[in-house]
Amino acid sequence: MNLEHPSEENLKFMLEELADRLKVANRSLLDYEDYDLDKYDDIKFMYDMVVQKGHLSASETQAFIDELRSVRKA
Repeated sequence: MNLEHPSEENLKFMLEELADRLKVANRSLLDYEDYDLDKYDDIKFMYDMVVQKGHLSASETQAFIDELRSVRKA
């Protein structure tokens, strides 16, 4: 899968992966329908950071969730 090209399929994949890696209990926070493709680059950047970092502390996890919340549709 090439994540360099914005698509709903790629967005859905990244958000599902982020939900798994961040161990999000309320997965509805990362429902791909709540995010615009306009914010794809922001979400891709966060996805890349989480994948690269691997293990996250509780405060880092919360920071990523807060950041994802900030790019959701209003």
